[in-house]
Amino acid sequence: MKIGFVVNDISTEQKGYTTTRLGMAAITMGHEAWVIGVGDFDYAPDGYVRARARSAPGRNYKSTETYLRGLQGSKAKKARITVDELDVLLLRNDPSVDAHRSWAQSAGIMFGRLAMRHGVIVLNDPDGLAKAMNKMYFQHFPEEVRPMTLITRDRDEIKKFAREHGGNIVLKPVQGSGGQNVFLVRPDDLSNLNQMIDAVSRDGYVIAQEYLPAAAEGDTRFFLMNGQPLRYRGKYAAFRRIRTGDDMRSNVHAGGKIQKACIDDTILRVAEIVRPKLVQDGMFLVGLDIVGDKLMEINVFSPGGLGSAQRFEKVNFNQTVIQALENKVQYMNYYRRNFDNTEMATL
Repeated sequence: MKIGFVVNDISTEQKGYTTTRLGMAAITMGHEAWVIGVGDFDYAPDGYVRARARSAPGRNYKSTETYLRGLQGSKAKKARITVDELDVLLLRNDPSVDAHRSWAQSAGIMFGRLAMRHGVIVLNDPDGLAKAMNKMYFQHFPEEVRPMTLITRDRDEIKKFAREHGGNIVLKPVQGSGGQNVFLVRPDDLSNLNQMIDAVSRDGYVIAQEYLPAAAEGDTRFFLMNGQPLRYRGKYAAFRRIRTGDDMRSNVHAGGKIQKACIDDTILRVAEIVRPKLVQDGMFLVGLDIVGDKLMEINVFSPGGLGSAQRFEKVNFNQTVIQALENKVQYMNYYRRNFDNTEMATL
């Protein structure tokens, strides 16, 4: 199996990233794994998509550190590959990271669509990802699993929304990730609300959400694959994130801590409610951030944290993801690489 991994920039990949873990698992399981930066594609005059790509030189890696060193180092295999000849192209770049170079945000989607014409399985489905380019995508899911939300640039509407919720709301930008420019507004903060709105609205529209008291206890990152909870050897791919100190954000790179998750019927019910829409949009691998019985985020671009789930559950979830790709490639071969990509994404 020939797999391509699209990332923001190969030089900035890190050993703990889920993409790094998947690439190492693919090579260790005997597959060909190429990594492509979003700026490395070409649409050639002959109508084929090609890319400058790298692959780690070894075949059996014991740690992501040595795999990544091989990928980024001078001994890496470098080639201009024909993307249309890949079996699978995984779009693992995060558009929010490329806010400073807007051309890069949709590059994976554009070239992924072209590769689909020749039967390459592109995941998550590019058309589905195009719908999810910002947090407005979240509003297409049932109200039952969403916090009450206002999206606007109007200060007065935000202030009214805050008063209606007793001064307890969360502000965040429509575009972005990782807890950047996220504010928890308390009743005592209303006098500073204008400054908070200004900080968030610099990048566009503002999301104002009701504050969920259960968020004080953190959230659960829960992975879905093929529209179903990701499980391996009876273990769910999940972990819990706990905020530290006075910081309301539980994101790990915002200072949050992680611990083992307890997956109960409430979390499984949330996953079941969102499943139809994710399947409809061809979302192969997704990370749900759940607080109580509500969703805080749906991560469809480069969802991370499989390593954290592995740390607590003691099973290698990366292997089951690669096995799922093997199955899809086999299906596609049966149909001579002629099958709808959106449907193949969640088979």
